[in-house]
Parts: sequence; structure tokens; C-alpha cells
Amino acid sequence: TVRASSSLLSRFGFAACRQYSGGGGVYPNVPLSSPLPGIPKAVFASADGQEKCETKITTLENGFKVASQNKFGQFCTVGILVNSGSRHEVKYPSGISHFLEKLAFSSTAQFGSKDEILLTLEKHGGICDCQTSRDTTMYAVSAEVKGLNTVVSLLADAVLQPRLLDEEIEMTRMAVRFELEDLNMRPDPEPLLTEMIHAAAYRGNTVGLPRFCPVENVEKIDRALLHSYLRSYYGPERMVLAGVGVEHEQLVACARKYLLDVKPVWGASTPGNVDQSVAQYTGGIVKVEKDMSDVSLGPTPIPELTHIMIGLESCSFLEDDFIPFAVLNMMMGGGGSFSAGGPGKGMFTRLYLNVLNRHHWMYNATSYHHSYEDSGLLCIHASADPRQVSFVLMTNVILFMELERAKTQLKSMLMMNLESRPVVFEDVGRQVLATDKRKLPHELCQLISNVTADDIKRVATKMLRSKPAVAALGDLTELPSYEHIQAALSSKDGRLPRMYRLFR
Repeated sequence: TVRASSSLLSRFGFAACRQYSGGGGVYPNVPLSSPLPGIPKAVFASADGQEKCETKITTLENGFKVASQNKFGQFCTVGILVNSGSRHEVKYPSGISHFLEKLAFSSTAQFGSKDEILLTLEKHGGICDCQTSRDTTMYAVSAEVKGLNTVVSLLADAVLQPRLLDEEIEMTRMAVRFELEDLNMRPDPEPLLTEMIHAAAYRGNTVGLPRFCPVENVEKIDRALLHSYLRSYYGPERMVLAGVGVEHEQLVACARKYLLDVKPVWGASTPGNVDQSVAQYTGGIVKVEKDMSDVSLGPTPIPELTHIMIGLESCSFLEDDFIPFAVLNMMMGGGGSFSAGGPGKGMFTRLYLNVLNRHHWMYNATSYHHSYEDSGLLCIHASADPRQVSFVLMTNVILFMELERAKTQLKSMLMMNLESRPVVFEDVGRQVLATDKRKLPHELCQLISNVTADDIKRVATKMLRSKPAVAALGDLTELPSYEHIQAALSSKDGRLPRMYRLFR
């Protein structure tokens, strides 16, 4: 038994003592700072767990990389990332990556149908998904850790042994056609504008190639063409098996069992056919005249809007300037014009302060940053009434508070996103695929903290020297010419010629 002194002095921290009886003896007035005799030494949890946060990476004999990040919990996210996307379709009809995304987790050598795959995952509380981007294809499964062996076996089968049956390809053609129709009909034009701005910025090369299958290519893509593409781009040296919430040794053992000596259904890989083109930024304009008056009908219809996206070349995510560009993107910020209490209440980013709050006819102004291994694009998407599509660019002094706020917001967004296990999985996989290593969150936060106002000015000045890329969608009768937009971007005040101003 332990009795602590309850005197007034002990409550205020003076000479706190206790009397201990036990273990065959009585020890009066044992100081609180001394360990009790006969009691095992306490083991305390440490706040410094950097060794636990480290991403472990192993490269197998065939070049396949295995990366893992341990994370407490009974569920894990495991997947295979492939260095393959729409940018690699230079020698092929565009749309192959789009087809592969839709065909993922269909019948394989081991599973007769997609239903069998889903039933197998269901036993482990699992779900599966495949996503393609311009430079990466990602097959992922979230399931209980106990089912890791089954999950890796299933992933290996889905990626390396797909049957690609004729009926599956025909069903995929129908799904692709429907998605293309939906893309042109949906009220939110952002996916379409993103396609257009990439086509304008990188005309006819690498990341400027279509991410969605063009209508004219839907019938051209068949099993032979898919196998030819997979033979070139699905080699083990272009893949990473990433896992979050798993033991690294266990993941490596599963990779050796299911991914080391497996012959893909399309035969031996031919890495010599891989396209090594570097993204060539061209700038330019892509315009689509379209009647947007009936895009969103109903009791509260969205007004008819014209959508414009203006982009400038930024940098690759491998360059040191990537972090200053990310901070600049946060400073620009933006969003929609409707929020509680007025447009952008409590928002201090430049697009809110200088555009949405000053011009009531602006419906939306948002900044985006797309970055790839050899180039990047910083864009501003603006939506307004077709008669008022001209706007003023911002060339102001960078305030200390403004910069610090943007840096804090970026760090906050980074850390909050990395609370999610699938986001950590994607971060681990993409970084290891691109750089063979992973920068941890605390390293990225330090790089963000180091960004100065001079860094922001330098990258912004460098960016403004590039030719603009412009994408415009809707009623374009009042759209300024490309030459006038380019002149406004290079002028000191950022203004369009007088003929485009609202108040002449």
C-alpha cells in the first residue's frame, strides 16, 4: 500500500513524500523522486518514434520494388503502382490506359470473374480499386492485415494474369462511351477543362496526350493491342508493391512468392520499346464553343457560365522549386463564390480577396497545380457570365502574414491528408516509383517552412516568362484573343487592353 502526504505543503509541491509498506518491510518518507524498493522499473512510451515512421524499401532480384510503412490498426492498404499512363501512349492509339483502368480486377488466371474477386476480398473485409493518371497506374486493395497473403496473390494475378476476354473488352467499350458522354454533359466542367489545358500546354506530346479515350479510338483497342502495350510498360523494373499497415518482412515474403518468378500472360517484357520522351511545354489555346444554358436545369439551376483556365509552366516534382510552387498555389487558393456569410468568408487567399470579393459576377476562381517528373503546370480556373469573361491579374507585394498563412495551410493540409491510410499508401508508392526513396512528412514540413518571399517572387517571375496555355469552354463571343491574354500576362499591371474592360 502507498500513502501520500495530504498536507497543504505537499499539495503545492514541497517535500512530497510517501510511506510505503510491502515486500516484508516499511519504508517511511520515501521521496516521490525515488523508485520504490522491489518494484520493477517502469517502461515509458517514447514520443520520438522516427524509426517507426521510416518507410522501408527492398528491391527484388527482378527489379520489382517493395515499399512499406507500418501503421497501427487491423486493416492495411496494399497495391501495385506501375510507371504507365496516358503520357506513354505516343506509339499507340490514345485510350489504352483508360481501357486498362476499366478492365482492372476482371477475370484472371486464378479467378473466373470480377464477382469471384469481390467475394474473395469480402472474406477479409476488403475492397479494390484501380486508377490511372497521366503518368501512373495504381491497383489497390484495402483489407484486414490477416488476409495479406490472399491480397498480394490477388493483386499479382490481376496485374500480371488478366484474361482480357472479348466480352469484357466489349463491356469496357460501352463503359468508356458512357463516361465520355457523361463528361460532356455534367455541370462541373473541371475534368474537361483539365484535359483541354494539358492539350494546350503540351500540344501533341507526353502529358498533353488525352487521358480519356477519344471516341474514334474506342473500336480500335483490342486484346492484341493491349498485350503489345503491357509487354512494353508492365515490366517489373517499372513497378512498386506498396503497403501501409503491414510488416515489411511479411510484405517482402509475399512479393517473393507471387511476383518474383511469375511470367505475365503477355510474355516476356520488352523494356527497349518504352517511350523516353521528355515533356515539351508549348503553350497555346484550345477553345470549345458550347451552349451551357441547359447544363443544370431544375428548381435551382446553375446560371449559364463561360469557363476559362489559364496555365503557365511551373516545374517538375523532382526539382527544389516544387515546394515554393506548392506554397504559391496555396497563396492563390480560391474556390466558389457561395459560402456562409458571403463569398469566401474567412478566406484570405488572393483569388478570394482580389477576385471573388471584388467582382460579384465571378462565380468561381480556383488555383490548381499539376506536377510531373519532367514538367509542371500551375492553372487558374475562372467561371463567369459569358459577357464578363475578362479579369485583372494580380501583381502585388507578398506580405509576411500572407506567406506564413499559406505555409501553415499547406503543412496542415499535408498532415491531415496523411491521417488517411489510402493517402499514405499512394504517397509511399508514388514517391518510391519516381525517386526510389520517400521524403517523410516532417522533412516536407521543414522544406515548406524554409520557403521565403524571395523564393515565391523568383518562381513567379520565372513562370510568367513562359507562354500561357488557355482552355475556354462555353459562349466565347467576348473571349479576349490569345495574343491579348499573353500581352496582359507579360505587362506590369496585368491588365487586358481597354476594349475588354467593363468600365472603359
